[in-house]
Amino acid sequence: MDLDSKEKYIDIKKVISGKNKTLAKWMPGFVMRYIKRIAHEDDINEIMNAIGHLHGLDFVRGGLDQLDTKVIVKGIEYVPPTGGCILAANHPLGGLDGIAFLKAVGMVRSDMKFLVNDVLLNIENFHPLFLPVNKHGSNPRKFMKLIDEAYASEEATLVFPAGLVSRKLSRGIIADLEWRKSFISKAIKYKRDVIPVHIGGRNSNFFYNLSKIRNMLGIRANVEMFYLADEMFNQRGKSITVTFHKPIPYTTFDDSKTQQQWADYVRARVYETEKK
Repeated sequence: MDLDSKEKYIDIKKVISGKNKTLAKWMPGFVMRYIKRIAHEDDINEIMNAIGHLHGLDFVRGGLDQLDTKVIVKGIEYVPPTGGCILAANHPLGGLDGIAFLKAVGMVRSDMKFLVNDVLLNIENFHPLFLPVNKHGSNPRKFMKLIDEAYASEEATLVFPAGLVSRKLSRGIIADLEWRKSFISKAIKYKRDVIPVHIGGRNSNFFYNLSKIRNMLGIRANVEMFYLADEMFNQRGKSITVTFHKPIPYTTFDDSKTQQQWADYVRARVYETEKK
C-alpha cells in the first residue's frame, strides 16, 4: 500500500501551520522538505503504521524491531523483580537509549515509570510507561505530585538525571553533563535503593560540533535537539548495550557528602563501565 494512502501520524507542515500559519505559508518548499527529511516524517509514519496499534512494552519491542536495533543486556540480576527502586542512567543518544532502557528493565518487570521530558513524549503509545517531567508548564504542582507518587510507589522509577543528551566534553570524551540531585533526595525520602545504569552509544560528530558551535555563539536554544530524530535513525541496524550495576542502598547517602556530591558519585559509578 502506498504511504500516502495510510494514516499520517506525523505531518510536519500541519504542525508548523498549527503554530504559525504565516510561517507555513511563506516557508520555501526546499526548507519544508529539509525539515521533513531531518525529522524523518516518512520513516516515522511508516513505522507507526506498522506498530501504531501497540502500547507500552509491546510498542517498545516493536519499535526496536522496526529499527533493527539489538539490545545487549548485562547485569540484569541487579534489577529487583518487585518493589520500589530507582534506576539512574546516562543519556547518550536522546531517544533510542530510552527505548533500550525500557526493554532491558522490561525483561524483569513491567511495573515501571520513566521520567522523561524529551522527544519520546510526543508518541502516545509510550504513555503507559512514561511520566512527563514539566516543572515549567501550566501546572507544575500537579507534575511534582505525580513524580512524588511514582517514587513513593512500589514500581521501578527510571531516570536520566542529566536531563539532557550527552555532549562532547574535554579531551573529546562523550558524557553527560552534571547530574541533577533530585533522584538522590527522592531515594532518601522514600527509602529507595539506586541502581546505576550505563547505556552505550554516541551520536554523530555533527551533533556534538553543532552543540559546541551553538555554545560558542552564545545561542541558548538547543538547536542540536532538532536533529535527534535523524540521530536516532543513524543508529538503525546497530546494537545498544545496557549494563546494570550493583544497587546502592539508600542508607549510603548520608551526611558525609552533599546530595549533589552523591549524585556525582552515582554518575561516576555509571561511567566505570567504560573503564573496564
